[in-house]
Order: sequence, then C-alpha cells, then structure tokens
Amino acid sequence: MTAPLRVPLRALDPDLPLPAYAYAGDAGVDLRSTRDDVLQPFERRLVPCGVALALPRGYAGFVLPRSGLAAKHGVSLVNAPGLIDSDYRGEICAVLVNLDPREPFAIKRGDRIAQLVIMPVPPVSFEATADLPDTERGFGGFGSSGMGF
Repeated sequence: MTAPLRVPLRALDPDLPLPAYAYAGDAGVDLRSTRDDVLQPFERRLVPCGVALALPRGYAGFVLPRSGLAAKHGVSLVNAPGLIDSDYRGEICAVLVNLDPREPFAIKRGDRIAQLVIMPVPPVSFEATADLPDTERGFGGFGSSGMGF
C-alpha cells in the first residue's frame, strides 16, 4: 500500500470536522458548509468550507458535487469541477446551484455540501505542429460513439 500524500490543512473554522473520507476506498473527502443559507430555485451561491490547503506542486484539488444532493435535491456545482491550484492558499469554497425548479434548498452549518479529490497533474509543455497522429476516433466527438448528436 502506498503511503498517503501529506497535505498541510489550515482549519479556518475549528468547530467543524476536518475533511475526511466517509468509507475506506473513497476518492473524495467531504467538504462542509460554514454557515446556514437557503438557495432558491435556480439560485447559485459561493459557500465557504472552512479549510485552506497547501497542495504540493504537481497536484491539484477538484471540488465535485455530492451525488446524493444532486439526486435528491437537484443541488450541484456551477463550475464542476472547481479547480484548486497548488499555489492557492485561500479558503476552499463551493459554488452551489439549486437546479430544482420549485423547491428551495436549505443549507445548515456543518452540512456536507461537496467533495474534494486531490490528483496528480503533471506539468505539460505544448509543441506546435501542423499534423496530429491518426487515431481510430479521429475527429469524432459529441456523440460519435453512438449518442446520436
């Protein structure tokens, strides 16, 4: 088993639990709201999560929606996934949106509102070229595998 990546974390709201995995084998840790709020239908809001990170260079954080909130309440993230660069040191926030056309969504302080996944991201250098190597897929996109767009 590989040793876990050590990521320094600053608790900006020490009364809330630190981000943690719900189950062994989970890819994402839960992020919690630092405040009570209500999202009206189709309303979006930047919701602070009470933590700041020092991600190592070569890694990025991705803030993702929680599937249960999406399925049960129509709550998602406007910018899914939200990207956290390794040199960002500010508070992690989630840009929540209530996509339910009728029901407001109440957020309570401490609610799990998003997930954070940390992944390696190698540095890339782009090399301009006139041609790209051929592949079986070629130029096919947006339904080319059978979705019929």
